[in-house]
Amino acid sequence: MKTLAPLTKLPYFVVFILVQSLLLINAQAIEPTTYPNQTVHVTTPFPPGGAADVVVRLISQKLTEELGASFIVDNKPGAGGSIGAKFVSQTSPDGYNLLITSSSTMSINPHFMKKIGYDPFTSFTPISLIGYSPNVFVVTPNLPFKNIQEFIAAAKASPGKYNFASNGPGTSSHLTGELFQQSAGIELLHVPYKGASPAVVDVAGGQVTGLFAAFASVGPLVKSGKLKALGVTSLKRMEIAPQIPTLNESGLPNFESLQWWAVYGPANMPASIQNKLNEAVNKILKQPETKARFAEESIFVLGGSPEDLKTYLRNDYNKWGKVISTGKFTIN
Repeated sequence: MKTLAPLTKLPYFVVFILVQSLLLINAQAIEPTTYPNQTVHVTTPFPPGGAADVVVRLISQKLTEELGASFIVDNKPGAGGSIGAKFVSQTSPDGYNLLITSSSTMSINPHFMKKIGYDPFTSFTPISLIGYSPNVFVVTPNLPFKNIQEFIAAAKASPGKYNFASNGPGTSSHLTGELFQQSAGIELLHVPYKGASPAVVDVAGGQVTGLFAAFASVGPLVKSGKLKALGVTSLKRMEIAPQIPTLNESGLPNFESLQWWAVYGPANMPASIQNKLNEAVNKILKQPETKARFAEESIFVLGGSPEDLKTYLRNDYNKWGKVISTGKFTIN
């Protein structure tokens, strides 16, 4: 009876191929249990501070606890978040470089920036939605308006008389103002600022009529009476401020404008790593302490599968594309 030749008697190249095949099979078999076994870099394409920083640092800290390896945050701001997103899209898809970013980077910037350096649908591996935060429409407190209907009526009666501030051209606060004008059939003057803080200060001081802003940025001023909140841009009221009605219930059916956050990796990430991260993020989002911390920033938890994130992005991308193509404005 014939027997197989021992490895030492086989040609060198045959032995090499056999060994490499065994190593590959073994690596594939243990991949789900060994990842992560080194530091994971989590890029946020925004500077420190604000709701985005709360999101990325909390999720990174919880992933460290959940998966047993260090998930450290790298801030790579610039170009409305596009620099950090492009950086991650060009890294190895081994799970050791992740991106936690917002809707502005994925749904809005690609419509404005021709040389953005990435495609939101093909340059990344979707991992999981995290949550969303609505904007609140606030106005100078000495204005007589008691609700959003009165503001809309006054704006229709005097086109161009009232204005709204934004955090800058192309930001969520800007486009929410554009969507508001289109939905309400009114005309407002856009007054762009370099960030939320100076915009909020001028609205509170009466230099500008109103502003769409994250509740975390304006909540204390609303509570102190230095700003008047007329409506929130989510379909349901915020638990942290249930007295503020939604625009949806105030005469603008289905009006919704949300800033959302999600976890991505570079394109072509192995499914085993993608799924492991998805499971970990969803587990984290269900923890009471996570929900409580997010609630402090008026962030609603989402979660879900990678497919849920793909669908959510597609719908939001199409929505803002329509607003931008319809609006009478340009951004360089």
